[in-house]
Amino acid sequence: MSLRRHLPHYLMIAPFMILFAVFFLYPILSGFYYSFHDWNGAKPPEFVGLQNYEKILASRDFSRAMGNLLIYIAITVPLGILVALGLALLVDSFTGRWANFFRNAYFMPVVLPAFLAATIWRWIYAPNLGLLNVILGWFGAGSVNFLNDTGTMMYALIAVDVWVSAGFNMVILLAGLKNIPTELYEAARLDGANKWQQIVHVTVPMLAPVLFFVFTYGLISAMQVFDKPWLLTGSSFTSYGGRRNALLFPVMDMMGRAFGGVKFGEAAAYGFLLTLAIIAITAAMFLLRSWRERR
Repeated sequence: MSLRRHLPHYLMIAPFMILFAVFFLYPILSGFYYSFHDWNGAKPPEFVGLQNYEKILASRDFSRAMGNLLIYIAITVPLGILVALGLALLVDSFTGRWANFFRNAYFMPVVLPAFLAATIWRWIYAPNLGLLNVILGWFGAGSVNFLNDTGTMMYALIAVDVWVSAGFNMVILLAGLKNIPTELYEAARLDGANKWQQIVHVTVPMLAPVLFFVFTYGLISAMQVFDKPWLLTGSSFTSYGGRRNALLFPVMDMMGRAFGGVKFGEAAAYGFLLTLAIIAITAAMFLLRSWRERR
């Protein structure tokens, strides 16, 4: 009787559940299966146990990719949040048309296709005739090949990432700023707090939940970075990571193993290692936040 009564509801969600199972659950389960097999997509998979995981953990490319990722995360996540917070405070100080103008202008990079954003920045970074090198030339500096010099490649990527992601974070933080009661700022001003003190003692504490969300989302996104370094370095499945693998990251290495080296078993194992790292770090962050709230 209960099944018959709720049958229309089950039928309504059935299309979603079918698509979810076909395009989400099945790829995950099949990927987990192939991560324990040597498979090139043509021959039948051959069971190799944990050999794929051992190969990845022992490979030099994996070590270089993880090292690059740690540097990238350590700089781009906090820097991106600081820039986004500054933009949110700036936009929040305007009203009417000017607020709409700046909000739309700063959000524009978020909606640009990745290839178009990469094309713009490749032109900016181009040696000799690129916009940035032209500006440096005004001050007597020599031409810098930002995307081919191992000393500048990482910072060039970080600048692009902050430019693209700051608008999204700004909108989230701006929504949080709008929810802060104005009475708190009035009380702070009455106590003699200047603008900087109001930001430190009122804005940041009240934005703590929003900042946690932005930080967590930014960290997860940074761990999966792929399109920006891939496009900036003009990578292919057989040649990626830029000069001396200065912009080699885990997802790029995984894609190269799968479609360049035709080692789908290793690529599947790589993906699960990265997934486990993301889950572990995210869980640790939530546990730490829950522990601090209970104190």
